[in-house]
Amino acid sequence: MKILLVFLFFILPSFALTNDTRVFQKIQKDFDSIIVKDLNKKKLIFSKDENQILRPASLTKIMTAMLAIESGKMNNIVTITPEMKKVEPTIANFKVGEKFYLKDLVHAAMIKSANDAANSIAIYLGNGSKQKFVAMMNVKAKKLGMRNTNFTNPCGFDIGNHSSTANDLLKLTEYAIKNKTFNSIVKLEKYAFNAINTKSRYVVHSSNKLLSNEPYIVGVKTGYTNEAGACLIARAKNNNKDVLMVMLNVNNRWPNAKLALHAVMK
Repeated sequence: MKILLVFLFFILPSFALTNDTRVFQKIQKDFDSIIVKDLNKKKLIFSKDENQILRPASLTKIMTAMLAIESGKMNNIVTITPEMKKVEPTIANFKVGEKFYLKDLVHAAMIKSANDAANSIAIYLGNGSKQKFVAMMNVKAKKLGMRNTNFTNPCGFDIGNHSSTANDLLKLTEYAIKNKTFNSIVKLEKYAFNAINTKSRYVVHSSNKLLSNEPYIVGVKTGYTNEAGACLIARAKNNNKDVLMVMLNVNNRWPNAKLALHAVMK
């Protein structure tokens, strides 16, 4: 009898696992960190090392975009300066002297992950000082309870102690998706706009491959640097389900993201 009880003690937990938990346990070796939350039930589905401090790459741009959206200046005109262009690819390749609505720069930063767009947002809203804008980013992070986050730039470059956690990025994204403008941007596969003064046309395409393949995906942001690896924040909505997932430094990003989201959306 004792042997039977001991046997049941060890095997029952495995039978009790849900299908989505089994999937996450199978693929978790491919992540440095992950956190998945059911927003409707306000309940964590799965997490692994969600408080590990890592590089957030272009997931950073969620904060950059939110500060722009909340600035009340989305219809203001931004003139591209040489300093705004001093960033690495990925870029939209704006020309010095071209003028754009701030809202168009936000779209380019979030959809294409254009670093020249994010850099332009920061310099414009920082009144010419990118450092001033970065200070604004960190103040906002503290207000949102992002205790393990430090921003050093608006793009997500691996500069200095530019770092965050999956848990902090979840908090940021939960805040961001309460904003209708933010949601309307991050679900787009492409966006076209013109420079106001030259009429040069720009078309930006999403770096989020899930948007074109998975009908329940409604955003949010991709990221990649050499130090951060591949990163992703994805939101999936279907019927009564609303799931948010943050993945940091993941191998086989797209296959693993699909496996994870299919498991939780069933």
